[in-house]
Amino acid sequence: MQTPPVVVLTGATNGLGRLAVLDLARQGAHLALVVRSERKAAELQREIEQAAPGTTVEIFLADLSLLADVRRVGRQLADSVPRIDVLINNAGVHAFEQRVTSEGLPEMTVVNYLAPWLLTDLLRGSLTASAPARIVNVASRAANHAGDGNPLRYLGDTAPYSRRESSRLYGWTKLLDVMFTQELGRQLKGTGVAVSCCCPGFNVTGLGRDLAVAGALEKVLKALNIGNPQHGADIIVQLATDPTFAEATGGFFAAKGAKPLTCPPAGRDESIQRELWQATADFVQNTPHVRH
Repeated sequence: MQTPPVVVLTGATNGLGRLAVLDLARQGAHLALVVRSERKAAELQREIEQAAPGTTVEIFLADLSLLADVRRVGRQLADSVPRIDVLINNAGVHAFEQRVTSEGLPEMTVVNYLAPWLLTDLLRGSLTASAPARIVNVASRAANHAGDGNPLRYLGDTAPYSRRESSRLYGWTKLLDVMFTQELGRQLKGTGVAVSCCCPGFNVTGLGRDLAVAGALEKVLKALNIGNPQHGADIIVQLATDPTFAEATGGFFAAKGAKPLTCPPAGRDESIQRELWQATADFVQNTPHVRH
């Protein structure tokens, strides 16, 4: 009897993550879910049991806006999950105004980029030991709206921004995700660990929770058959499980037809991707409350 693949997934209780989790459960995966709310986790567990009775589900509580919490849960996962076949960095947020965490960091940058970078780094040994394995990062074509200039410029920037400016900064965090994916793909070449990222398409589930009209907008989009979150969940699951993507190292794919996408010019050069990696490693190492 084949051993079920062990899948670690962040942002499991809302939107795309929830749909992806249910699909993975139906495919027989062993799920290790990183969630913020114990109540929502319990609700999701009941839903998983209805969709795929007998699915093994492990819950790991963490606030991914705090790097100290990311480090704690990463070590907990590495210690308690004997094998990791797939890591899906799905959690994300579009903050329409600047929110500074208790660690003094910009929340959107932490959740969308620094947290997945750090969690992946902490689980790197487990993934390579479990090879063949996969890492899937949920990025976005919003990276095209990041603008020109040095992609490293906002790494710890806590300056206020307006709702209009938030779209560019959200795109910047997603550009970093694409860059991080491509650099990690080169680093892991030959290890049996495939690294890819995707754009799940436009939808307001989860990411748009800060927008007052998100609920109404989601209903309108659903009625018009626009922004179906299932399409986004499908590409996440496809990259995590489809044999076609077993060696998709550094790839960036669209939800529709898994069309290959390219990294925007500002972050495309290998040298700037390597520079980002080192700058991120230094930044995380030197952030108070995170090092230990």
